[in-house]
Amino acid sequence: MEQRFHTGSIALAERMSRLGTESAFDVLVRARALEAQGRSVVHLEIGEPDFDTPAHIIEAGVNALRSGQTHYTPAAGIPELRQAIAEYVGRTRGVRCEAERVVVTPGGKPIMFFTILALVGPGDEVIYPDPGFPIYESVINFAGATPVPLPLREENDFGFDVAELKSLVTERTRLVIVNSPHNPTGGIIGAAAQEGLARLAVEHDFLVLSDEIYTRMVYEGSAPSVISLPGMLDRTIILDGFSKTYAMTGWRLGYGVMPPGLAEQVTRLVINCNSCTPGFSQLAAVAALTGPQDAVETMVAEFRRRRDAIVNGLNEIPGITCRTPAGAFYVFPNITGLGRRSGELADMLLNEGGVSLLAGTAFGQNGEGYLRLSYANSLANIEVALDRIARTVEGLR
Repeated sequence: MEQRFHTGSIALAERMSRLGTESAFDVLVRARALEAQGRSVVHLEIGEPDFDTPAHIIEAGVNALRSGQTHYTPAAGIPELRQAIAEYVGRTRGVRCEAERVVVTPGGKPIMFFTILALVGPGDEVIYPDPGFPIYESVINFAGATPVPLPLREENDFGFDVAELKSLVTERTRLVIVNSPHNPTGGIIGAAAQEGLARLAVEHDFLVLSDEIYTRMVYEGSAPSVISLPGMLDRTIILDGFSKTYAMTGWRLGYGVMPPGLAEQVTRLVINCNSCTPGFSQLAAVAALTGPQDAVETMVAEFRRRRDAIVNGLNEIPGITCRTPAGAFYVFPNITGLGRRSGELADMLLNEGGVSLLAGTAFGQNGEGYLRLSYANSLANIEVALDRIARTVEGLR
């Protein structure tokens, strides 16, 4: 009989004790509470583009609503969108991708959740990046599998070492999760590391969940995908979506590209969980993929300007050093020179400085000594935040 634990007077299933959270939302609540007291807070905690959804995408969604697209849709997604995604992924990753590989979900997280639930359970091991998006470890634990952290180190530009990855692989390794461009560091997994990952996947017969939600937000070089490498088409699950690229976080639109047999099983989970994704949102997504891309290019160019400003500003603060990220819209400065632990400093900057950001430990134990700042905010606000950070940490060294 399953163990139980209690929250107040309610007895919960034991598995709920293994489910984590995403602390960015907790920090946001604390920041909003300070604002309610009249405090000024600069928000650098949430990874959400501060741009409007492009007009032609909104228009497509509105037209779909007006034409009656308000009913159930196929669980795996409407055919028009699955085909558009297949063509987009095939073109951008250089693979032959059929629509039957595509599953559309309300946001990218369900692909993460459903893939892990479908593939692993007690006795299995899943390797995931640390620091990394906290929901990876949370869902691995929830599924009853064993999470195995793969360290990402600053000296490797926050990429992984293939030899270290190899040392973590065992006969119980079922899945390896990678994220490139990476949250929280902005790092990109280069071609050599991707090739090493692919060799290990084939040799040890595991699958790869490649979280590529930031794939269009690249400032230097490119962000290669492991699915493009020999033997990996049927070993890779791509997680992507529309939230970041098209500033559509509230539309809740994500998708997975995976082997057809796994797509069938993930679709069963969709049916059991949320039935389907709204049709009007999916038609807006078709417009996003097939319509003009100038708004994306404009947004990425602005993010580059902000990245340069925040990196330069952080590096001017004694005790802080910051590498220049190659992708996404986060910086991950090293704050060890300030002599404070990450959580302590993050609290100080919020409560005393009025800057809301995240401790590196929100992304795993290897995030100690770092902070994560999202530069999805205006240049003016970033400059205010930099000034407040400098004044708050003065005298800590």
